[in-house]
Amino acid sequence: MSVTTNELLATDVVAYLEAHERKSLLRFITCGSVDDGKSTLIGRLLYESKLVFEDHLAALEADSKKVGTQGGDLDFALLVDGLAAEREQGITIDVAYRFFATERRKFIVADTPGHEQYTRNMVTGASTAQLAVVIVDARKGVLTQTRRHSYLVSLLGIRHVVLAVNKLDLVDYSRDVFDQIEAAYRAFAAEIAIDDVVVIPISALRGDNVVEPSARTPWYTGPTFMEHLETVEIDDEVAEQPFRMPVQWVNRPDLDFRGFSGQIVGGVVRAGDRIRVVPGGHESTVARIVTFDGDLAEAVAGQSVTITLADEIDVSRGDVLVAATDPAAVADQFEAHVIWMSEEEMLPGRRCLVKLGTTVVGGTIDHPKYQINVNTFERIAAKTLALNEIGVCNVYLDRPVPFDPYRVNRDMGGFIVIDRLTNATVGAGLLHFALRRAGNVHWQAIEVDRSAHAGLKGQRPAVVWFTGISGAGKSTVANIVERKLHAAGRHTYLIDGDNLRHGLNRDLGFTTADRVENVRRTAEVAALMVDAGLIVLVSLISPYRAERQLARERIGDDDFIEVFVDTPLEVAEARDRKGLYAKARRGELPNFTGIDSPYEPPEAPDVHIRTDEVDPEHAADLVVEQLMSDRQR
Repeated sequence: MSVTTNELLATDVVAYLEAHERKSLLRFITCGSVDDGKSTLIGRLLYESKLVFEDHLAALEADSKKVGTQGGDLDFALLVDGLAAEREQGITIDVAYRFFATERRKFIVADTPGHEQYTRNMVTGASTAQLAVVIVDARKGVLTQTRRHSYLVSLLGIRHVVLAVNKLDLVDYSRDVFDQIEAAYRAFAAEIAIDDVVVIPISALRGDNVVEPSARTPWYTGPTFMEHLETVEIDDEVAEQPFRMPVQWVNRPDLDFRGFSGQIVGGVVRAGDRIRVVPGGHESTVARIVTFDGDLAEAVAGQSVTITLADEIDVSRGDVLVAATDPAAVADQFEAHVIWMSEEEMLPGRRCLVKLGTTVVGGTIDHPKYQINVNTFERIAAKTLALNEIGVCNVYLDRPVPFDPYRVNRDMGGFIVIDRLTNATVGAGLLHFALRRAGNVHWQAIEVDRSAHAGLKGQRPAVVWFTGISGAGKSTVANIVERKLHAAGRHTYLIDGDNLRHGLNRDLGFTTADRVENVRRTAEVAALMVDAGLIVLVSLISPYRAERQLARERIGDDDFIEVFVDTPLEVAEARDRKGLYAKARRGELPNFTGIDSPYEPPEAPDVHIRTDEVDPEHAADLVVEQLMSDRQR
């Protein structure tokens, strides 16, 4: 007679752990419309599988009477919905992860919310899933939310779907209703390239076809929900791909050992295999595959190992070990799906950090080519992306990185976007391909460089960046500074923000995204003029610290002087000869800095001028003094 793993737990803990370790692991998500019964299904699954501890069951009974939605009966959704707001509203808000195991398999389930405003939560849950459970209410059939979640499942590379037709008890276990829903969903799934669909009629509340076959659906002869989860074969497509291992850590415990540790995310590696290190391009042979339990002859996708090489070559964290015969591509410009996850809208052109595997690199995201309506799948023109919106954008990185398209390898093609100031994750992306022009556009060597231009003019070039609210006196002071420098024989050029908006930046408005692009373009022009050997004076509100820092980085810290032209708002309004503040107060000028759009003062400007305390001539002298002092260093 065979011994179950639960019996082993009572008699032989070591044998139990060994048996448990050998089980395969299935990661899956549940998704669907609000109130379709996602949390109830998972709760019922845990309950029927005897996977709820006695103290949890007692708490469930008490919670069901207090905040349950089943009239005092056990409300299985409460096993999963843990947030107070979820219990109060009877909905799922955050992603709830649950681990459980049966005799055949281990599972990690992510119960994801159905509301559109929690799309980012669903994307998080789906990012590592191998299978998706899409739940529909038998009374409602395939809804817009069902289509939206299925589209996201397809977009995120999940190819195995279970359609659970729930609440069948509320339609008298009608086979006709079930058949109509199955036909409608299969037709839709074919449109979005989901081929593996299993449809199961269930009642999560009553337990029909969840763990045991239901006598109330004699017309259904397929597997129960649990049986399918235990037996579904997840094609290990990753193991059949070329070898890929991002280096997480250079393991150097002593002078005699140097290995490279990481998790294999594609293919198989064997001792003696020829590998290449990308992006560097050096090649070597695998000498050993080292683990805590000893060396391996081979390792496969999903395993974490340390690899030693036959040759002493340069390998660092962020590099990727790949099959020499089928290496990953390397590029620094891509087209990608971008899913925006921040409360603040995406600002195209703003500097960010992009984490791809173990690599973190600086970059920018361009304006969306189009936004995708996740309910209708139509492509919409857009200048930016707001919370939970998805678009297709070009992504530009500071240096080339190894990658595979996301559809080929999720680990090599998926990335997250990180805010440089807060370190918060603000977006996620799926790489499509490298832009063709990335390999065709190169830096052209120029013999007459910045130092040659500067030498001819007899000066050290610089950018003096005047920032402050409208009416602070930026343009007035900048004009006087240029006049003084010109009189001293210096070669200068004054870039005024208002003047740029008559030409180069005339297509930009005053939204946050347009202001970011306005500063980016101005910084690029200023950088070209510095290369020409000029002292460039920029007078621009430039309200955001991040963009002023971007300008500093573009020019170079040694050649950038930030001048904060400071004055109280009421003084600036009193000087308002153009009447702009008055219009903004009347609501005629939206996004006006200082009124309904923020200004972020410099925290450590090179020069701080209070124009309500000093006259413009004196202020200009302070700037010239700082400039000349810097130029003599």
